[in-house]
Amino acid sequence: MYPTLYDFLVDLFGTEIPALSFLRLVNSFGFFVALGFIITSYVWGLEVKRKEQEGLIASQRIKVKEGEKMNPKDVAINGLIGFIFFYKIVGVIFFMKNNPDLSHQEYLFSTQGHFLAGLLGGALFGYSKYRELKKQELPEVQIVEQELHPHQLIGNLTMIAAIAGILGAKIFHQLENWDDFIVDPIGQLLSFSGLTFYGGLICGGAAVLWYAKKNNIKLIHLMDACAPTLLLAYGIGRIGCQVSGDGDWGIPNTAPKPDWLSFMPDWFWAYDYPNNVLGVALDTPHWPTPLYESIASIGLFLILFSFRRKIKVAGVMFSIYLILNGLERFFIEKIRENNELDFLGFHPTQAEIISTVLVLLGIAGWIWSVKRNAKVA
Repeated sequence: MYPTLYDFLVDLFGTEIPALSFLRLVNSFGFFVALGFIITSYVWGLEVKRKEQEGLIASQRIKVKEGEKMNPKDVAINGLIGFIFFYKIVGVIFFMKNNPDLSHQEYLFSTQGHFLAGLLGGALFGYSKYRELKKQELPEVQIVEQELHPHQLIGNLTMIAAIAGILGAKIFHQLENWDDFIVDPIGQLLSFSGLTFYGGLICGGAAVLWYAKKNNIKLIHLMDACAPTLLLAYGIGRIGCQVSGDGDWGIPNTAPKPDWLSFMPDWFWAYDYPNNVLGVALDTPHWPTPLYESIASIGLFLILFSFRRKIKVAGVMFSIYLILNGLERFFIEKIRENNELDFLGFHPTQAEIISTVLVLLGIAGWIWSVKRNAKVA
């Protein structure tokens, strides 16, 4: 397991690399989550652009101010960002070299860092912003009309989805593990592990819909464009779970690997997740459920993406996503380690309840979309 990117490089080269020790701050799970957002944002943008070319999503004319005087607050904020970034990145090379037992998380949320490097970084970032804003100044402020294309907002939509999604994932995880939160609330909130996908999907989705509606983007077509990319993002994120060993593994699996899987490595069937990010020692191998979910989700993405042009009824693509996502998660829960709830005499997991609701919503959405399309036609 590689809790951080630095762990991967050490294993790859077989030796410590002090000059790259700042990579201890890059949690491997977080790296894959960020990678998932970047890749899916690009694919989502292409789909939104295609739908605009087909006339399904329209651009709009907006009025903007040009030539405003520089705001010192913007320069100060950019300088502060530069100070924090350099203060921590350069500081990790010195402090974590002399304190090898200090975890990347402990260092990141401590006051330790390199003050001189922080000042230099703050000055560079602040001056860069100052020059940028000065170039935009005009003798008089002008109000001009511009055409705003929906695909130009994908960056904002992705950022909103990321922030709201991570907060939602954290909240849902704490609700599912309330006893752990009560014992150590600060540690649980600041931990890089402990994220519930459906919390992120619900909160991130709600934030995206709010922003899209605010900017007059047709929601149904935006959702259809986003549907395949959600599967891709989930698949890439689950690679991070597998690589870091963040606790999303399955239940113990002591059964011998079947002959039909003899061509696959043993860790494909059962794995004990050594050196995982949680520091937990597993007595027995477990099902590598994050690996299975990555394969399933990325495979489903490829299928949906290949059929995207053939699905003409608005809303059907997103409905199919809800059904596929719900089914995949419902069945993988059968071999995942998870907290069970007491619900009307049954003992489902939080994910099983939500995935069932998603399947039902997907079926209802599909029926509604077809009927709506028939009325329009």
